[in-house]
Amino acid sequence: MTLGAGTLLSSGDFAHLRAFVAVGQALSFTRAAETLGVTPSALSQVVRAFEDRIGVRLLNRTTRSVSLTDAGETLLHRVAPAVAELSQAVGQVRLYQEQPSGTVRVHVFRSAADLYVQPILPAFRRAYPKVVLDITVDDEVVDTVASGFDVAIRIGEVIERDMIAVPLEPPVRQVPVAAPSYVAERGLPAHPRDLLGHDCIRWRWPGRTQPYRWEFFENGAWFEVEVDGPLIVNSKDMALKAAIDGAGVAFSVERTARQAIADGRLVPMLEAWCEPFPGHHLCFAQQRQMSPALRAFIDTVRQGAAAPG
Repeated sequence: MTLGAGTLLSSGDFAHLRAFVAVGQALSFTRAAETLGVTPSALSQVVRAFEDRIGVRLLNRTTRSVSLTDAGETLLHRVAPAVAELSQAVGQVRLYQEQPSGTVRVHVFRSAADLYVQPILPAFRRAYPKVVLDITVDDEVVDTVASGFDVAIRIGEVIERDMIAVPLEPPVRQVPVAAPSYVAERGLPAHPRDLLGHDCIRWRWPGRTQPYRWEFFENGAWFEVEVDGPLIVNSKDMALKAAIDGAGVAFSVERTARQAIADGRLVPMLEAWCEPFPGHHLCFAQQRQMSPALRAFIDTVRQGAAAPG
């Protein structure tokens, strides 16, 4: 009996189609059998049974070669993408049955390590004992994939365009801060460009020769101020502590300086020119089948970021 238009596929037709596609693409029962992990004779019987079921010859067979009939070429063109997609979908589901294991390589900015990675480590270890987290903490902006990392946590302005970026926090802002003793001696700047007359504690991105230029917002646009001062560091924590000690003006993420501002150890400046910008994001390459270990890390960090407190 042949299949008519609109006839439903039987429960065994996917296996038949998968076998036919393998042979049709390889044009060899031997090579297709190796791909599917069966014997050539068993594969030949499956394809023959499928041809008998639909009542159409799909392959021309000789002792030396295999070729597609016109009907076979038409069917292969139509069903090969669907078979591949179904196989990938089944593989994706099977990943969830596996206990996450293996190594996840993480690149994380220093400002994010204490916020989003350090707090989840004990719980992650208990939940996923077979996963090894290989964590690099620094502020260098690296090519995540080319450098061999599976995932990165960085601020929004330096995210690679081809990466998936999941925000971990609302937008943040930087503000100039200084100790009350410094303000009493030097006064408050009225405009960001007045910082050129102050002792500023500058910060330098890793791998760069020049210090970071402080960024402010005015009349709908960002502008930079190339501040000067007697101290250049590559640690934002050191810059903030130096400001608390009265060494000068630091440019700090407001969240980091909040407690020192609240208890009077620091005075914020120029807040009217300090506009929020995208905060920390989880960044990873788009992929059809994400490893269970990477998925576990991403989910755990997101849950930790969303938790109260």
